[in-house]
Amino acid sequence: MTGVERCQVAIVGAGPVGTVLATLLAQAGVDVVVLEAGEDCAQDLRASTFHPPTLEMLDTIGITPMLLEKGLKAPVYHWRDRTSGEVIDFDLSEISDVTRYPFRIQCEQYHLSRALAGGLEKYANAQMRFSQRLLTFKEDDSGVDLWTETAFGVNRLRADFLVGADGANSIVRKWLGIEFDGFTYPERFLCLSTHVELADHLPNLALVNYVSDPLEWLVLLRVPSLWRVLVPTDGSLSDDELRSDSIKNGIFDRLLGDGASVKTEHRTLYRVHQRVAKSFRKGRVMLMGDAAHLNNPLGGFGMNSGVHDAFNLFEKLEPVLRGKADLNTNLALYDRQRREVTHSFTQMQTKENMALIKGGQDEAHEARRQKMLAIKQNDVTRRNYLLRQAMFDSLGQAAEIN
Repeated sequence: MTGVERCQVAIVGAGPVGTVLATLLAQAGVDVVVLEAGEDCAQDLRASTFHPPTLEMLDTIGITPMLLEKGLKAPVYHWRDRTSGEVIDFDLSEISDVTRYPFRIQCEQYHLSRALAGGLEKYANAQMRFSQRLLTFKEDDSGVDLWTETAFGVNRLRADFLVGADGANSIVRKWLGIEFDGFTYPERFLCLSTHVELADHLPNLALVNYVSDPLEWLVLLRVPSLWRVLVPTDGSLSDDELRSDSIKNGIFDRLLGDGASVKTEHRTLYRVHQRVAKSFRKGRVMLMGDAAHLNNPLGGFGMNSGVHDAFNLFEKLEPVLRGKADLNTNLALYDRQRREVTHSFTQMQTKENMALIKGGQDEAHEARRQKMLAIKQNDVTRRNYLLRQAMFDSLGQAAEIN
């Protein structure tokens, strides 16, 4: 293969998941190339929560101090009943015996991916290539050939392994022909961001609030510069109608009392999925993050579980690259651990969180309220709930799979 550029690992996608794996590989001395179709790391406005074990993992690559500096510490989060005003609070400080980060950090995910992408420049064995779109690839017994499109033509790259971290519409997953099973929620979510200080209008507001209501549930999240208000939408309305001032005014009328006076910085619509790839690995090609699994955002598990994928895959792939472990054994274990825990924890927990916040009819709404109160009032169930919501349980489950 004279004249064909080579690397050990090619990663498609420069989001937080792809850049985390690239950094881990670069620090281990592995030749890695990251291919990103965009001109920069995408400014995704959805993910903004970093859970305690994720902060611990990211500390090993030296990036957690930046998140602590840029982000907001949120040890307390609320489940709120919109109709009654009742607040059921949970405090991650209670699990300070198991983590040095007993809080969530609220910080936009693009700060992580941009910092890591920039940090790759100091490694001679790592390359970050923007404006390179994967066209196709072909695997054989010893590696993977990739063809990428640039502004000037088509490039060819030979890698020992290929990792698809290229999001929900993953071209890597599509070329592998791996099914993406699950469903899409009928309602889209509308995310409105504003500089208006919601805490001035709503008493006892935490930085993270899940507001349950049979008619219009809400998620109220504080990030360093803004409040984000997430609401479900009427599926019969057009995009323009859903982004209109009348919809925005109505949401803030019901929330604050004077919607017309609220200026928004973003009005973002997106579909919400519960989907898992039937396999996270095929031969020398692996999937991570949104390319492998999607879930609704309630609980903040999506990006975090993708970062957990990256650390798990690095743990399995690095010894293979060093010739110290069997390729099929290790990569099959990555697939089993991360795919099974996605089904048993992430998918199940996000569906349960969605059911709790949506409410429904009066009897169902009251039953869910009683369930949350029972969790809160019992020391054992509350601690177990905190460990589960902080994602320590999911990591424990994965470690037990062999």
